[in-house]
Amino acid sequence: MVKRIEVTDQAREMILKLKEKFGDLMFYQAGGCCEGTQPQCFEKGGFYLRADDVCIGEIEGTEFWLDKDLFEYWKHAHFTLDIMDGIGAGGFSLETPYGKTFKVNYRIFTPEEEEDLEPVKRNTL
Repeated sequence: MVKRIEVTDQAREMILKLKEKFGDLMFYQAGGCCEGTQPQCFEKGGFYLRADDVCIGEIEGTEFWLDKDLFEYWKHAHFTLDIMDGIGAGGFSLETPYGKTFKVNYRIFTPEEEEDLEPVKRNTL
């Protein structure tokens, strides 16, 4: 099965650091508002999912959720979670105090990959 999301080594290091400090985590990427489409890292349960939001996979045991409308737009894309220096708009994400911000790099799945994608999970409330 082809994973929908992967992570760079640098982002993995930050996730492990945050897990050590906060315990279980979750990622959520919305389609707009304060943070635009920047992925946000929260303590698990620290963000309330909406009905039909979509989990596209896990990174280091941490679920990566997308706004349902954003998923419809990006469902044909592979996500690579990365991290960079700087503070994203609003600074709600847990990596902010470290002067870092998570970001996603995208690429479109090949037709062969589309045939064997890992299934998604939808929030059913």
